[in-house]
This record gives sequence, C-alpha cells and structure tokens, in this order.
Amino acid sequence: MDEIICYCKQITKSEIEKAISEGAKTLKDIQEITGACTGNQCKELNPSGKCCSSEINAMLPTKGFTLNTPCGCSHC
Repeated sequence: MDEIICYCKQITKSEIEKAISEGAKTLKDIQEITGACTGNQCKELNPSGKCCSSEINAMLPTKGFTLNTPCGCSHC
C-alpha cells in the first residue's frame, strides 16, 4: 500500500514522486499538479496533526529550488 502524504486530499507518496519526476520543483508545483497541500483539515485527518507541506518539501530536490513556500493552510 502506498503511503498517504496529504490526508486532506488523499494524495500518495508515489503521486508526489511522479509529479517531481515530471518536473515539479516547488510546493506550488506539487499543489497545482496533484492537489496535495490544498486542503484545510490537517489537524483532523493527518495522524500527525500537522500540514503535509514539510513532508512534501523534504521530498523535493534541493539544489536550486525554492522549498519553503507556505502552503496556505492554517496549520503551517
């Protein structure tokens, strides 16, 4: 079973990895491509009780990319 990264939108790790392999370089790119990190129920749905933005940012390549774009949820 694929690990869910964004519980609000039920986006999996493999979906995010696919978006990155297809050119996503920022959190905003991931949001636009997958819809991840665009919900507002992080505390209720994510077992960690926090926004998935930090997990997504950690998956992004670091060289030359902007990583700390706020996701816009009320939990970051």
